[in-house]
Amino acid sequence: MSEVLLRFENVSKIYPSGSSHLTILEELNFSIEAMSSVAVVGKSGSGKSTLLNLAGALDRPTSGRVLFKGDDIGKMGDKELSLYRNRHIGFVFQSHILLEDFSALENISIPALIMGESARVAKKRAYELLERVGLRGRAHHKPQKLSGGERQRVAICRALINGAQLIIADEPTGSLDEASKEEVEHLLLEMVKEEKRTLLMVTHEQALAQKCDHLYLLQNRGLTLV
Repeated sequence: MSEVLLRFENVSKIYPSGSSHLTILEELNFSIEAMSSVAVVGKSGSGKSTLLNLAGALDRPTSGRVLFKGDDIGKMGDKELSLYRNRHIGFVFQSHILLEDFSALENISIPALIMGESARVAKKRAYELLERVGLRGRAHHKPQKLSGGERQRVAICRALINGAQLIIADEPTGSLDEASKEEVEHLLLEMVKEEKRTLLMVTHEQALAQKCDHLYLLQNRGLTLV
């Protein structure tokens, strides 16, 4: 039986809305096995981003628990959460969110340097990842000199450099043209598998979602396995 990496136990997320409140997720029970790929689809406003924010420790549940390898994320202090995210979570967003004044190599290396890795080791690992995505020759180019697909490939490398066990992807191909979409989809799924990582992805691309091991529909404040 595979290890459960991430578990939601009776998780609800409620936001204040004027004099009332808005329930986005309600008593959600959901788990992700290590080294599996999970896609979540749903209409705009259904709570997909909220789900990812809770999974990535960017937000806390109103009630219930989010457990990572059995540890309750909600009980961590801010400093502990920051260290947890840097060590265990890799993020790939729709917008690459690369630092414009830094090269592709530097953007990828930054999370490793923050974690305390030496510049030599971080640079070596960054080069290896760039080689894997076909961008070694673009290592010293800044984001504005890269295409949208190239920037997203750099973002994937950045998410993987620290050996993060959980990769969270929010519409990773949403801003790309068709050719770039196919390339990035293939690389993301292939590299997550090769590196033995776990993937939690929100996407409106049905073809991409169906390539994952499990597909869930988020609606009516809950998840349904499709």
